[in-house]
Amino acid sequence: MSGPVFRDRRDAGRVLADLLDHYRDNPDVLVLALPRGGVPVGYEIAMALGAPLDVFVVRKLGVPGHEELAMGAIASGGVIVLNDDVVRAFSITPETIRQVAEREGRELVRREQAYREGRPPMDVTGKTVILVDDGLATGATMRAAIHALREHEPARIVVAVSAAPTSSCQELAGLADEAVCATTPSPFFAVGTSYWDFSQISDEEVRNLLRATATTHTPAGTRGPTEAATVCADALPVTDGVPTDDALSDLVGDAHLVLIGEASHGTHEFYAARAAMTRWLIERMGFQAVAVEADWPDAYRVNRYVHGRGRDTTAEEALRGFERFPTWMWRNTAVLDFVGWLRAHNDRTADERAKAGFYGLDLYSLHRSAQEVIAYLERVDPTAAARARERYSCFDHASGDDGQAYGFAAAFGAGETCEQEVVEQLVDLQRHAPDYARRDEFVADEALFYAQQNARVVKAAAEYYRTMFGGRISSWNLRDCHMVDTLDALVDHLGRSQGRPAKVVVWAHNSHIGDARATELGSQGELNVGQLVRERHPGDCRLIGFSTYTGTVTAADDWGGPAQRKWVRPGLAGSVEELLHETGEKEFLLSFGLAARAAETLRSTRLERAIGVIYRPDTERQSHYFRVRAAAQFDALIHIDETRAVEPLERTAPWERGEVPETYPFTV
Repeated sequence: MSGPVFRDRRDAGRVLADLLDHYRDNPDVLVLALPRGGVPVGYEIAMALGAPLDVFVVRKLGVPGHEELAMGAIASGGVIVLNDDVVRAFSITPETIRQVAEREGRELVRREQAYREGRPPMDVTGKTVILVDDGLATGATMRAAIHALREHEPARIVVAVSAAPTSSCQELAGLADEAVCATTPSPFFAVGTSYWDFSQISDEEVRNLLRATATTHTPAGTRGPTEAATVCADALPVTDGVPTDDALSDLVGDAHLVLIGEASHGTHEFYAARAAMTRWLIERMGFQAVAVEADWPDAYRVNRYVHGRGRDTTAEEALRGFERFPTWMWRNTAVLDFVGWLRAHNDRTADERAKAGFYGLDLYSLHRSAQEVIAYLERVDPTAAARARERYSCFDHASGDDGQAYGFAAAFGAGETCEQEVVEQLVDLQRHAPDYARRDEFVADEALFYAQQNARVVKAAAEYYRTMFGGRISSWNLRDCHMVDTLDALVDHLGRSQGRPAKVVVWAHNSHIGDARATELGSQGELNVGQLVRERHPGDCRLIGFSTYTGTVTAADDWGGPAQRKWVRPGLAGSVEELLHETGEKEFLLSFGLAARAAETLRSTRLERAIGVIYRPDTERQSHYFRVRAAAQFDALIHIDETRAVEPLERTAPWERGEVPETYPFTV
């Protein structure tokens, strides 16, 4: 499921240069690249840091008859490093080693002469040497290079590679003074899988790059006004984050699924613009539902309200189902306005089947969904309700409503897993569904669909809460798979009831909406909603992201903490946010299908910020940034340079007080 992180080797070099920025303009630093693949990477590092570039040639010593297996290596300067385990295992004689070393040594000398074109090798004694390659699998060649380089007595060896398994990176950190691995894919298959373009590098390309750095150390091709101007030239106008009707129509086309993201869970402009676009899609393009990153029963309470059913008489009452942290995600003024509009829109629509709905995709509602299944069966089949109550009593030993207590006990063997019970209940409900559906009423059919989906939520939630104690990626993947399964079930249900393919808008965070294959998280095995929707509905979906440079945001310090109005730091250097800010435009749309030059620029790997319900500025680089290729991540990106915090319906004292920017009172 993982995808390439880097566009090509030079893109990888720019990423590594950012990670090595603390060596910039240091006269004691030089860059040695392992040819040929490491040279384009090393070139970008050398140019960005203002350091000289040279090659450090290493040739593998292959076992005769099994040349793909290394018994050692020979490096620049004639230093030979042997793998004693391989030598002993194959009973390789000293004479055989000498013959192979002589042959590879001649090729090493030929390459050095061809690459340097008469220039002498650089003196590394007493220098900080950044040793670069385009990636490594076992690390055998790099280990040989480190051992060989030690013979020349550098002051410090820094290994910099674009892609490597975590284990290899950790091992190199023990051999070198510092190891910097731009990405550590998991599972790791091959270096080339981290690149879109991993074509062979020729000797002539190596020579050209070495010539270029032999005359100047001034950074070339770095991010700057030229890239910003390129992006600006392709920018389309938006008003309060909302594209023009023509731009939105061109972007959406005939797609049935439009996924609209947000760079934070607490920015007013993202919520308001997303709601405005959704209103247009419902009124002008015939979209029939909004599916949001929220729990199924909470959102369905809103769905009942906007259809004129249920006991809630106002939009605010309908949103009271969102009781769990973080309540401001859905209990805010922007969502309140949208729900009120959706109810008014439906009231004007006579045909019940043509009214637009509001649905949740998430799976945290373990206990509430179980209760909803039982409540439904109490109305239609009391005997089945008794069976469901008995099965779901498996969860009774765990207190709390969020399922974490159950998950912890089940994951560590302190309680039942309840797996068999939840599967039996789902199968039981599906088996009797035709009988329940014979009432042949639209409302009855909706109630059955609601109950069935609650049963699916219980099954998925039980597995999720067990998995969350075993690993972040596995629980993330399970959650996003469930959200897409729910979306597909909703599309099928609406399509059957309306007699035509359903059109649905999805609201979720950028980290769910943007295709994971275009991010470093995807290289670590993470998938997400955007990726799965693109795979399941090729050509029939659009992914739209948002970004901001600075402003304020509603977020908490820790999970379960009070909502606060926090200042958002300006985007980091080398980030998507910084590049879009440098255009000088306050807000704009990049529709990558129509913006070839901007798309080309944003296919390079850059940092991108993601603020969830927690925002920790003190650890922002580690907590909130990851590397992406934005033009592959989204079909379109809307940038609003300065934004403000979304307004919770219940304002806390910390939110009212807000947070003063760090530069106060010296800000200008």
